[in-house]
Amino acid sequence: MPYRLRSTAGPGDVEIAYRVSAPHLSADAGRPTLLLIHGWAQSGASWGTPLLESLARDHRVIAVDLRGHGASGVPAQNSGPNAAAGANYSAVDFAGDIAAVIAAESSVTTSAFDDPAVGSGGLVLAGWSYGGLVACDHVADLITRGDAVGSIRGIVLVGAITSLGRGQAGGRVGSAMRAALPDACSTDPRTAIRALGSFGSALVPADRPDLGALGQQFFGTSLATAPEARAGLFAREASYDQLLRELPMPVLIVHGTDDQVVDVSAARHAESLISDVRALYWDGAGHAPFVEDPEAFADQVTEFVVGLGVRA
Repeated sequence: MPYRLRSTAGPGDVEIAYRVSAPHLSADAGRPTLLLIHGWAQSGASWGTPLLESLARDHRVIAVDLRGHGASGVPAQNSGPNAAAGANYSAVDFAGDIAAVIAAESSVTTSAFDDPAVGSGGLVLAGWSYGGLVACDHVADLITRGDAVGSIRGIVLVGAITSLGRGQAGGRVGSAMRAALPDACSTDPRTAIRALGSFGSALVPADRPDLGALGQQFFGTSLATAPEARAGLFAREASYDQLLRELPMPVLIVHGTDDQVVDVSAARHAESLISDVRALYWDGAGHAPFVEDPEAFADQVTEFVVGLGVRA
């Protein structure tokens, strides 16, 4: 399925890279565009070609690289005795990055194709792992600014966190994530490689040798992510429980019961708060169900999106 790679400037003029699928279906046909947001120390490519192509058969698809990840720019590090860790990885920064991509793909003058990817059908935000938190950042920012959230037709939370910080039920991580931190953020190569190797192994089930190459890709992407970006994402706190209670759009939760990165209790917590929610728990699946069975995952997401209807 044809696609193009583009970038646009987010807050602080950080370049935000993304991939957008070709317009074989017009975004103005009333179908929502899917905007995919990856997790910590990964990239938009983490969703995998089979899934991206499958989803693009019925919808325009945008896969973003978070700041400091993939092909996106790494924010300049603050210096001096008063420099705050993670100062350029705030909720406002991430919300602004997503808004910048949406704006770029809403205009014929800046979109990757002559037919912009974002049209009258609005968007469905799909956040994997940390990407779920970024989706919340964006929706919360729209509300704070008084902007209409009606353009966000739905949200998909995949192995996702919705809060961050000690004691936050929506941000409870699993044993693999706890074991990886803080060493996975180290600037010492040997320390980081050990921690990230263990973390990468947890992304792909041990009993799936057919996914071994993907496991190596996840590990390589984690290692290629700048240490300051790996650390920066955890240098803040966020609590979106009240936002989840008040979400005006439907939410689909997909979470593996054997997820060792984000504990399944985080998904059950989100489910308990959201009024219009459908939760699918994949028995025995790990942190990335979309690579374990891309076709089944695509079918579940497509069914959810189709249920949102077509806007005139």
